[in-house]
Amino acid sequence: MRIGIVVDSACDLPLDYLQQNDIRLLPVTVRIGQAVLADHRNEQATLQFLHAHLADRGFEAETMPFSVQQIRDLFVSQLSIDYDYVFCMTITKTRSPIYENANQASFAILNDYRPVRSAAGINTPFSLRVIDTLNLFAAQGITAVEAVRLREAGEGPPKIRARLEHIALRTHGYLIPRDLNYLRARTRHRGDRSVSFLSATLGTALDIKPILHCNRGETGPVAKVKGYENAVRKLLEFAARKAAGNGNEGLLTPTVCLSYGGELAELHSLPGYETLRVACRNNNVELFESVMSLTGMVNIGKGALALGFAAEKADFEG
Repeated sequence: MRIGIVVDSACDLPLDYLQQNDIRLLPVTVRIGQAVLADHRNEQATLQFLHAHLADRGFEAETMPFSVQQIRDLFVSQLSIDYDYVFCMTITKTRSPIYENANQASFAILNDYRPVRSAAGINTPFSLRVIDTLNLFAAQGITAVEAVRLREAGEGPPKIRARLEHIALRTHGYLIPRDLNYLRARTRHRGDRSVSFLSATLGTALDIKPILHCNRGETGPVAKVKGYENAVRKLLEFAARKAAGNGNEGLLTPTVCLSYGGELAELHSLPGYETLRVACRNNNVELFESVMSLTGMVNIGKGALALGFAAEKADFEG
């Protein structure tokens, strides 16, 4: 059976990995004023857009995910021919309409694929499953990488589906914004009052950075640390301990995903990065690094860090 994997472009994985493993994209389009870019995970295009437009007016950006009709058209015209079963994994539905759009499109897809598939000489059924990863940005990459491993191991759709849904519930995403004033402006623009003026002002004045945690679609702070680099070091060293852990203290999949709102050379120079890299290498854990998606950067800000892994226990230890 030909199994396809689809993610939206908020999923932070390197473009070469997506291409090598034939992971298809649902691109998210970002508009800042008159500037428009569809995010196809091209890191150079993302960085150019970041430098030209994001710093000054990024908090005003409008993000436009694939519509129900666009998803339906992609699946019926291409994916229903290329594959027999597709897993479509999306950013958490608590932060984006992509999951709902894909879920609505799935009904039309299953009604409309037969003539197109038959014209291509394929008379077997086509199926798909839309999975809410319950997370965002770097943490979305965890389920996608696991899907690739299971497909390569020759597992069938029922086992893959059960495993991905199990992992999604236990995937932990972490975010560290660099600029709280930007984050406040962005959340207010979106109508989200979760970052108040007072907390943003005090946080900026005192250089206090929150470490945000996302699990099962819910996001909130797990620590407040003085200094961005100190917060990054604490988070990356925590992830290094998880990579080196055993049993319930360790990882459920041999994967850690990192993304950064800027050049990767800047990521590599951050404190704690080398500790995490060595821990992953010594424990046969794959470390994926990518420039953060445009969706991530317009929501969290330039210079933000995102990290994801799957584990039974993830009580943050600073």
